[in-house]
Amino acid sequence: IEALNVTDILEFHLLGLSADPELQPVLFGLFLTMYLITVFGNLLIVMAVSFDSNLHTPMYFFLSNLSLADICFTSTTVPKMIVNLQTHNRTISFEGCLTQMSLFLIFGCMDDLLLTVMAYDRFLAICHPLHYPTIMSPRHCGFLVLVSFLVSLLESQLHNLIALQFTTFKDVKIANFFCDPSQVLSLSCSGTFVNIMLMSFVGALFGVFPISGILFSYYKIVSTILRIPSSGGKYKAFSTCGSHLSVVCLFYGTGFGVYLGSAVSHSSRKSAVASVMYTVVTPMLNPFIYSLRNRDIKSTLKRFHNRII
Repeated sequence: IEALNVTDILEFHLLGLSADPELQPVLFGLFLTMYLITVFGNLLIVMAVSFDSNLHTPMYFFLSNLSLADICFTSTTVPKMIVNLQTHNRTISFEGCLTQMSLFLIFGCMDDLLLTVMAYDRFLAICHPLHYPTIMSPRHCGFLVLVSFLVSLLESQLHNLIALQFTTFKDVKIANFFCDPSQVLSLSCSGTFVNIMLMSFVGALFGVFPISGILFSYYKIVSTILRIPSSGGKYKAFSTCGSHLSVVCLFYGTGFGVYLGSAVSHSSRKSAVASVMYTVVTPMLNPFIYSLRNRDIKSTLKRFHNRII
């Protein structure tokens, strides 16, 4: 296969989920519906937290930022896919591909870090309740969100700087519906061993530390809950972090499932279908998990509904 110089590449071709023309209208309607549900559901969470003073607490502040990150995360990939399905044009410019990768990494990492910050918040609330109001002040909460964004931006730019070192590609066909960084990396035939190892290290660094922080927080949380004498107290303490734990399991479960499954099957089509889970399904389900399991969110949404009616 003749290597293509980066200066000769004007665009990449996204193979998408299926080449069957009869499935295109079905996929268009399905993903448009899922995208609208994702945006509407997460915006409801943001509005509920913004307008209800009872929800002006660190936990809901982080939740609203997670919802915003989810909207941005899914908006980096799904609208382009919907347009491609409608126009039957699967191309994306080289610059557009790098931009999509950059935004995908920023908001994906933001999700990761915000889930870690929320685990830290629950750790302080349950394990150090007396110091919680002092530590989790509004300024400190804003600082944690800002640091999460800056770290995500740094991680994204490190990946892009490494990707820009690739000068030749063996193909321009990406077996997915978006510019998946790992698949773009696999197309490069100029990536040196050092660059590949560096990109893998950066990815592992920004993946291992958040997971370690979440696991440590929940280890301390469970240890504290088990020392509570009454069963009612244990249930109340655990219920405050049940929704977060569900979202963490969904986020990491789908993410690891995609990459482990693709590593085992080596099927590009299966990998593309599996990518839908963490890029589309997980952001769509997060608002339902928090609204259905949280009395405060449900009561606020009911008041909004009554006002509209």
